[in-house]
Amino acid sequence: MIERGYMSIDDALVMILAGGEGKRLFPLTQDRAKPAVPFGGRYRIIDFVLNNFINSGFFKIKVLTQYKSDSLNKHISKGWALSPFLNQYVDLVPAQMRTGGTWYQGTADAVYQNAFHIHDEEPDYVCVFGGDHIYKMDVFQMLKYHKKNCADLTISAIPIPIEEAHEFGIIEVDENWRLTGFVEKPQTPPKAMPNNPNMCLASMGNYIFNKDILLDALDKDAKIETSNHDFGKNVIPMLLEEGKRIFIYNFNENHFPGMTEKEKGYWRDVGSIDAYWQANMDLLDYEPELNLYSKEWPLRTFNYNYPPAKFIWQQGDRVGMATNSMVSEGCVVSGGMISKCVLSPKVKINSYSQVSDSILMENVNVGRYSEIRKAIIDKNVEIPPYTKIGVNRDEDIARGFYVSEGGVTVVPKNARL
Repeated sequence: MIERGYMSIDDALVMILAGGEGKRLFPLTQDRAKPAVPFGGRYRIIDFVLNNFINSGFFKIKVLTQYKSDSLNKHISKGWALSPFLNQYVDLVPAQMRTGGTWYQGTADAVYQNAFHIHDEEPDYVCVFGGDHIYKMDVFQMLKYHKKNCADLTISAIPIPIEEAHEFGIIEVDENWRLTGFVEKPQTPPKAMPNNPNMCLASMGNYIFNKDILLDALDKDAKIETSNHDFGKNVIPMLLEEGKRIFIYNFNENHFPGMTEKEKGYWRDVGSIDAYWQANMDLLDYEPELNLYSKEWPLRTFNYNYPPAKFIWQQGDRVGMATNSMVSEGCVVSGGMISKCVLSPKVKINSYSQVSDSILMENVNVGRYSEIRKAIIDKNVEIPPYTKIGVNRDEDIARGFYVSEGGVTVVPKNARL
């Protein structure tokens, strides 16, 4: 086995949980699973965990899908073809009801229903990660930590202020970073992390198991009728009660090539419209907390065969201009102005329109003299001339648009205005 990251790691199988419904991201998840939601103009949310594993040297990856997975399936099939000659793959694994007449009942049940993949591959370790978070991580360092501690299970956790603990599943550890307890969204201050009384540890939902420990725990959990068949709620507490060696990996200690100081410990859930919008806006900073332009840690995705972005017209107040924005290939800014925007491929901004603080997904056409503020416009939306979106909250709601608590207006996919 190779004891170095960024080279092929042969003793680990990766299983990415990508079947999440993502209810809090509705209407962006009206027609797609949460991991398939576009992010940063030309990526999908799932691209980040896939890049983490590929950049870390893991090339045996199963993606477990379930909820409205068509766009996710197409994206991975087109953009993530590895080399079967070298036994490298990113395989899509749809829910198949192989163990009974039900779809996945929880995160643990999703892996249990696909345990035959683990038996077939016979890895020493199984990495079970979520497919719906935005972050960079050298997973090889977590696997090395797991081996060093002779752990049965290692869980990645991120330090957060104690006052934010009520929003997360909180992990409690001893001075050796061995798990002692787990509290789901505690309403009273939880136990602080070692050597920092103001911070506690939030679970990232990323696990590395010894294969035999995982398979045995899944078999036991499947026989418990009252179980939710969930790793956090059921399987991990069961392993803790059995006295298994469960260690916590501090995500803040993870480093990857080309990492900037601002990127240290960056991890976003993007589970709500406001969190999703803010994470996209953060990309526009001069020195963002998530750098998409690193050569040392490349972020791959499916490449569109579209022409370069084009900015045209400079005639009086008819100026095609973009400031503090990210503009993808195939876009045409034709006499309109955008500021603090993220544009996916094939977006057209027509003359005299003004768009600010917004995310426009693929194939959106903004008509002349339109005004859009703090909005998310999903794919294939035709916006007529003189339209106002995000200007008057009551008017947006009256037209049937979703408006978040933070004031982000969302126009759903294929909407006809």
